[in-house]
Amino acid sequence: MTIRSIKIAALAGAALIAIGTAGSVEAADKVKVGVFPVSSALPYFVALERGYFKEQNIDAEMVKLMGAPPIVQGMLTGDLDAGANLVTVDGMNANTKKEGLVYYMSLYGQNKFAQMEQFVAKTGLDAKSVKDFKGSPKKIMSAPGAGNMAMARAVLGAVGMKEGADYTLTELAINLHVDAMKAGTFDIGYTLEPNATVMNNTGAAKTVEAGVVAKYIIGREDAYAYMAGGAITGKFMKEKPDVARRFSAAWRKALKDIEQDPTTRELLKGNTFTPPELAMTIPLPRMLMVDQLSAQDKKDFQKVIDFTIESGVIKEKVDTQKYLVVLDKKAGS
Repeated sequence: MTIRSIKIAALAGAALIAIGTAGSVEAADKVKVGVFPVSSALPYFVALERGYFKEQNIDAEMVKLMGAPPIVQGMLTGDLDAGANLVTVDGMNANTKKEGLVYYMSLYGQNKFAQMEQFVAKTGLDAKSVKDFKGSPKKIMSAPGAGNMAMARAVLGAVGMKEGADYTLTELAINLHVDAMKAGTFDIGYTLEPNATVMNNTGAAKTVEAGVVAKYIIGREDAYAYMAGGAITGKFMKEKPDVARRFSAAWRKALKDIEQDPTTRELLKGNTFTPPELAMTIPLPRMLMVDQLSAQDKKDFQKVIDFTIESGVIKEKVDTQKYLVVLDKKAGS
């Protein structure tokens, strides 16, 4: 065999090896994730940018949506496999309409120390607590979704305010909150982070009370109100259990980083409504995987959902424990 023939044979053999190797590499599993771009969406961006999805051979595709209702709708139609920060009231309500539609692998707790939801007032409105809103009828805006609207009404009701007589409540897309308060369109807002911090820093409005669900609904200011979380669909969990397990494992690493590494906040920049100059200081909720919840955490979570049932937002009894899942490790391990 000539030298030229040997070279050709070697090249052909290398090509065959390359083709065989390429064929043996499995394509990454695509997971479509609904993302509401507020600060509680941070776990998705940490898992994506730090390569935790890639480690698990997952191709995560973000579907950016403005609030819980479109995320639930996407899950219902099968267009979404997961939600980065789905409001729990909306998720549990969806389960009463289609059993097993939404499950939570993680929950995000909020209160006056881990701030997310809060009431803000326009400049010039003198109020030190929610009860100070009583008086002349107020125009109030709320973060979107049945869960947020229900909690706004519940807190106002807890201080004796009646809708229609003492206030009107308007659902408003979260990205419009700052401008609406700055323009004086509303007297009061039930808003989320990062909007509240932006309003306070720009003078568009001031925070009157944060952590109002823990205080007025659970009844303890130091309790955590688990109002959102990382969710997956029952269909995804049933049809692709190993992919769901790997997705959850990536999520767990992201939550651990958020807890231990402040630089994860850099990923709020450009990915959420958080202004870059506020990313390192803005409040974040307490983010836990389901197996990290205490017995009291679970009781408090059930209490919030029970309240929405009593108030008619959710029409049927819901046992929240049925929809809390641990996919990537054994509970307690």
